[in-house]
Amino acid sequence: MRGIRPLIEKVLRCERKKVEQINVVFVDDREIRRLHRHYLGHDCVTDVMSFPLDEGGKTSGEVYICLNQAARQAKVYGVSEREELFHLVIHGVLHLLGYKDDTPGKKRTMRELENKYLAWRNH
Repeated sequence: MRGIRPLIEKVLRCERKKVEQINVVFVDDREIRRLHRHYLGHDCVTDVMSFPLDEGGKTSGEVYICLNQAARQAKVYGVSEREELFHLVIHGVLHLLGYKDDTPGKKRTMRELENKYLAWRNH
């Protein structure tokens, strides 16, 4: 999808992180549910999953985004599907960089960063 690479590069520059490679993979409900169940033990659909891959001292990773869930969320949030996909890409990349969202404070920090990078993308 057009615009994803520059968005990821912007996040990495702003976060002052060097990453060897990031793959963004778009999947359907069935595949994300399978991944979610296999890797996290949750038998349900989710929107995005990130998998850091550190090999030989080089950081890289994969971000899996469920297109079906992104479309549903876009309707709920009143944004375009494209905007929701960009949001999920940012969220996934932040997870690759070590950000967590497992507490209210960490979730707030991630949300602030996501909103900042989304706003920069729109300018």
